[in-house]
Amino acid sequence: MTSGKRSILLTLLALLVTASIFVASGLGAVKITITEILDILLTKLGISNGQSQHEAVFWIIRLPRVLLSAFVGAGLAISGTAMQGIFRNPLADPSIIGISSGAASTASVFIVVLSAIMPQWYTMWGVSLLSIASFIGAALTAWLIFTISHTKRGADLATMLLAGIAINALGGAITGVMTFLADDVQLRSLTFWTLGSLGGATWQSAGIVAAITTVCLIFLIPISKGLNAMALGESEALHIGINVQSLKVRVIILTTLAVSATVAFCGIIGFIGLAVPHILRISFSSDNRFLLPASALGGALLLIWADTLSRTIAQPAEIPIGVITALTGAPVFLYLLIQQKRKAKYA
Repeated sequence: MTSGKRSILLTLLALLVTASIFVASGLGAVKITITEILDILLTKLGISNGQSQHEAVFWIIRLPRVLLSAFVGAGLAISGTAMQGIFRNPLADPSIIGISSGAASTASVFIVVLSAIMPQWYTMWGVSLLSIASFIGAALTAWLIFTISHTKRGADLATMLLAGIAINALGGAITGVMTFLADDVQLRSLTFWTLGSLGGATWQSAGIVAAITTVCLIFLIPISKGLNAMALGESEALHIGINVQSLKVRVIILTTLAVSATVAFCGIIGFIGLAVPHILRISFSSDNRFLLPASALGGALLLIWADTLSRTIAQPAEIPIGVITALTGAPVFLYLLIQQKRKAKYA
């Protein structure tokens, strides 16, 4: 794929994401037209003096949630792309080294234990403290895995993968115990946490995730050539001048940061980090210089509409977003894999 075609495709994806933000912000129990949305935005900018009865719904509830979904999707997708590059495995995703599992187990302990010991504190400050606790859990998990896999020659990816499998099993066991001990209210919170939800979106959470995702993308793009070289193997990458150990460390740190931020505010949202990079790789190009920004936009686009479906398809109830991402993304993913197999057969 030429650089011109890449630029056109990235521009189209960016326009689709922008349009989706506007359209999705107007969908829900209360319908808001595009004209009203533009009027509200112009009023906020001081350009117009118009008033809309839906301003509070749009500005306080809808827009922060849609923006959060966009940046969460982008963060998960770029993390998946980077992990697939460093492990040289298209089936790798951000959960492969146990970061999501570590965050989930920490959150489950927080939800069940803290709410039982200090119910008033949990009710008053539970949302923010839960996010902090899960972020710390994810960071500690990444540190533990990196420590276990570190050797004199640097991080060993095979050991890291095996440690991730063990952490995933341990985290699942802890979450299972907490689920068994939880009461009805706690069980509902745990269910939404483990299946993902953007229901608690605020401008603060959207801003934090946006800042972290943007920083991670900015630092990942310059090492995209190194990720391309890793596709040839570690030895080959070393021979052409790539500092493989430094590359591994940077990728693990940046993906941990991005995934920790998304899990902290939204719980575990599966499939995005696995499917989006793979779909784009099959459909367009495996060049990480294109794949990283394209994955960010593709992940944002997919999660915006998955979240829109989760909050509108069964109104006034809300379906966990992880269910939607799996139900909508899996068939497309399988179709592309079948098409790829057919092409390989007749090639």
